[in-house]
Amino acid sequence: MRDQLRGRLTELRRDLEVGERRLALLDQERAHLRDTVLRISGAIQVLEELLTGAPEVAQADGEVAIQE
Repeated sequence: MRDQLRGRLTELRRDLEVGERRLALLDQERAHLRDTVLRISGAIQVLEELLTGAPEVAQADGEVAIQE
């Protein structure tokens, strides 16, 4: 009986370690994704402000310049 309990304890400790490592990786992934979303959101905000606040001027190369 004691051997079974020790075996189960070892198995649970191993599972706990694996779970903690996986959770740490997911936390890192979540932080990276949050940063990416914030950068995208900021870029959208800047572009929207540029589009609503300044008239456009077409350039010869096909790009659009913002006239201040």
